[in-house]
Amino acid sequence: MMQTTDNTKTHADLPQHELLAERSFWHSLDAKDWLFAALIPLIAAFVQYTLPHRMDVYEVVILWSSVICTVGLGWFFKPMRWFVPLSLALAYGGVSLYAGNFGNSDKFLLRYFLSSQSAIMWQCAMIFAALFAYACGSLLAAHKKSQTNTLLGMGTAFGWISALAGFTGLLVRWHESYLLLGDAGHIPVSNLYEVFILFLVISALMYWYYETRFTVQRLGVFVYTLMAGIVCFVLWYSLARNAQQIQPLIPALQSWWMKIHVPANFIGYGAFCMAAMLGVAQLMVIRSTEKGKASRLPDSAAIEEIMYKAIAVGFLFFTIATILGALWAKAAWGGYWSWDPKETWAFVVWLNYATWLHLRLVVGWRGKILAWWAIIGLFITAFAFVGVNMFLSGLHSYGEL
Repeated sequence: MMQTTDNTKTHADLPQHELLAERSFWHSLDAKDWLFAALIPLIAAFVQYTLPHRMDVYEVVILWSSVICTVGLGWFFKPMRWFVPLSLALAYGGVSLYAGNFGNSDKFLLRYFLSSQSAIMWQCAMIFAALFAYACGSLLAAHKKSQTNTLLGMGTAFGWISALAGFTGLLVRWHESYLLLGDAGHIPVSNLYEVFILFLVISALMYWYYETRFTVQRLGVFVYTLMAGIVCFVLWYSLARNAQQIQPLIPALQSWWMKIHVPANFIGYGAFCMAAMLGVAQLMVIRSTEKGKASRLPDSAAIEEIMYKAIAVGFLFFTIATILGALWAKAAWGGYWSWDPKETWAFVVWLNYATWLHLRLVVGWRGKILAWWAIIGLFITAFAFVGVNMFLSGLHSYGEL
């Protein structure tokens, strides 16, 4: 009887290297990806040719650059394939209900759901709901020693609803500015109220990505604690300063540079703040480990990996924002850099996170010191953004609190 040997194995039976087994990026795209890639340019073309307010050449360039970035983001993070179209559909519904007249804001759907203020209030409510669900879900998961549960899933759902409502609110607010101010309408990133709403949207989306990528739902309570604190500040600021009112841009902000500088800046701020809260979580895990206790949170190394990725992304966008800010300064004041307090503290923030990345990637530091560094970085970032406007004067004093 003839014996079979390993030599008779076919090529299909042989193990394949993992790099060869991976599909190329282009081959990994499915029909939904290509449908999304076709839909977004169509929406952009519709916006460009139907808006009542005419877009200048710079706005057209920004619009189509945003199309490329949005398609790439949807391919990279699949949930964005429905998040973006749904946000745009809701915003278009709000715009249509106005019918070119701000007086229609008393319509039921606008008053309670689709006006900018209604959508933003829903965003704030959903952030508190997400925090409560994440907190209760984390306690339940620790008690039952499980990775996830219904409450944690509800926290995730509330989180993305908050991002959806906030982004929709900003888009509708953009249209409302033209209804109220005519040709003086502007993108809603001109004051603390608007940029904090943008910050909350970016933070929610960024955490949503890392939660999906690393399966770390129990970290949501840390991120949303910070976001809830910011919501409290936004609500106070609205009541104390009537900041929710749409105002014309001051001359210093009447530039198309603002449309790209501010969003890039707040991607960086959102990433840095999220990294700080992850630093708090990592310190709690390290403390439990040192005491010989089992931690209810993910492993310290996993938390640090997410923190590193968040800081790396934030550093990239903050660097881009700083370069854009220098170009804006050249156009507005005749020089790229003047060591204005805002510029100086922006450099301090940049240097802080550049050092953090250097110590981790080159020197090889890990653990507690990097966690503390990220937490201290939150206070440096907060002072650079809010504190400078409150306590120091300079070319950027138009942003006073």
